[in-house]
Amino acid sequence: MSNTQNKIDNGVNVQALLEAREALAAQPPAAQFAFRTTCTWLSGSHSRNTVGGFFGLGAEQARKQEFTIDSDHPELFDSQDNAATPLEIVLSGLGSCLTAGVAAVAQYRGIQLRSVSAKLEGQIDARGMLGADPDVRNGFNDIRVTYEIDADAPREDLEALVAQSQKRSPVFDVLTNPTNVSVALG
Repeated sequence: MSNTQNKIDNGVNVQALLEAREALAAQPPAAQFAFRTTCTWLSGSHSRNTVGGFFGLGAEQARKQEFTIDSDHPELFDSQDNAATPLEIVLSGLGSCLTAGVAAVAQYRGIQLRSVSAKLEGQIDARGMLGADPDVRNGFNDIRVTYEIDADAPREDLEALVAQSQKRSPVFDVLTNPTNVSVALG
């Protein structure tokens, strides 16, 4: 099925993605990117992340605008509940990354999407992060992502979209594979 014959439009420029893939495969140094955020404490457990420029294609890149992402904790933890928790932001990042992949793969495969939604849930034992039990993990024990997709395609094709999105998702990779993380006082 050709996406040009069927006039599929999921808002993804597949040709530009394919050209970028080809160009970066030919010039591996240009494929090295560095994304950054600056986190500023506001009060209590409330903080604000500012996302601006990044490094890519061998140079600093500017964005059209800066973005802010606040985080806090619920009142249950004696906080102000001013924003989503950092764990909810992680789930949001995973859902957003996978969903963008679903749209891109659908466009490439000539599948018209009508709607896509993902429900994400992470299970955590709070005793770990609160230091109540040193044998309990601090982070999620598991994360479940469930998609509802309305599209012009049979279920097996939609399952293949989700699988391919998962295969190429950098956020999925960060969560499922060891990543070197260093934390230091500057």
